[in-house]
Amino acid sequence: MMLITIPIFMPIVQRLGIDPIWFGIMFLICMQMGLLLPPHGLLLMTMKGVAPPSVTMAHIFRAVTPYVVMSFIVLTAVFFFPPIAHWLPGIIK
Repeated sequence: MMLITIPIFMPIVQRLGIDPIWFGIMFLICMQMGLLLPPHGLLLMTMKGVAPPSVTMAHIFRAVTPYVVMSFIVLTAVFFFPPIAHWLPGIIK
């Protein structure tokens, strides 16, 4: 998915003057949420495939709810406070 979309979005991001690190962090968080949310949650289907037969999709949806909520909180925090996106890369330098 990234190989297809990043070459399309990055020139637009650069032309608009958006910070590429911030955009990358936001993009990754959104991708992760997309893999966890129905109806096309690939990770949900993977979890169902490896779970015992007694585990239903409802159980899996309830189990991933805290992760989706936390991901949304992090996404909101990074959106409203962009320096958060530079915190870890700044430590690594």
